[in-house]
Amino acid sequence: MTIRLGLQIPNFSYGTGIAELFPTVIAQAREAEAAGFDSVFVMDHFYQLPMLGSPDQPMLEAYTALGALATATERVQLGTLVTGNTYRNPTLLAKSITTLDVISRGRAVLGIGTGWFELEHDQLGFEFGTFTDRFEKLDEALQIILPMLKGERPTFAGKHYRVREAMANPRFRDHIPLMIGGSGEKKTIPLAVRHFDHLNVIAGFDELAAKIDVVKARCDDLGRDPATLETSMLVTAMVDERATPDLIPSGMRQRMVVGSAESIAEQLQEKVFDAGVDGVIMNLPTSVQGYQPGQITALGAALKPLTAG
Repeated sequence: MTIRLGLQIPNFSYGTGIAELFPTVIAQAREAEAAGFDSVFVMDHFYQLPMLGSPDQPMLEAYTALGALATATERVQLGTLVTGNTYRNPTLLAKSITTLDVISRGRAVLGIGTGWFELEHDQLGFEFGTFTDRFEKLDEALQIILPMLKGERPTFAGKHYRVREAMANPRFRDHIPLMIGGSGEKKTIPLAVRHFDHLNVIAGFDELAAKIDVVKARCDDLGRDPATLETSMLVTAMVDERATPDLIPSGMRQRMVVGSAESIAEQLQEKVFDAGVDGVIMNLPTSVQGYQPGQITALGAALKPLTAG
């Protein structure tokens, strides 16, 4: 698994009719693949997020969309950034991700996290609970999902889940790469060090170097080579040569870059790669102007020298 340059598709509001919505998703994924991106991600949500739009804006179910993208692409890895564990029984998630891996011929990535969007849970009937509840659920879920992905048949009885000789067949591989999102130093980072291949660090630019230091320290504690735990950051990019940093909303200044593709590459070198993070996963604002062909290609060309390692 290598995620050095990924594309995240965070919304489906393109100013098109519904008939053109998914063809626009396919166009973005194919442009990313042609531009040298190694992975394409969607969000695992049922409502649009508050910072991106109103809850009733278009939102496709993640694994259905990824299965379709698997037939429309050939090389890019496909996954969620990241799956909300609370939305599916662990055995269903294991079945969904192994199916995606079969359809894509070994390109699935299992991104997973605790889940956090309370409105979605309340309106759709998913139990939300406390953060401690959700973290306990994630810990139990991993004890079921990880063996199933290897072809084992776990039996498990916990506080939140019970399974008996659960299995997932067919499988394309014995190991599907695992990604977790977060930066909590007491729970998320130690969990990533124990079980995961990739940590998507959810933190501001100014916090990244310190978070990477914590990752290395926890790896040392558990005897893991830090080089075996890849890291990335999700960054919003506004590709516009006329754009200046003062256009960035105050709440996004630690997670967003603007300017030409070349300028964005320079900013990411300084803010992300120089902090010790291995890769970037980019999303581009599309809700105002719609999908703008060529921007993904320009980013791929500018970032290729930084992500070729």
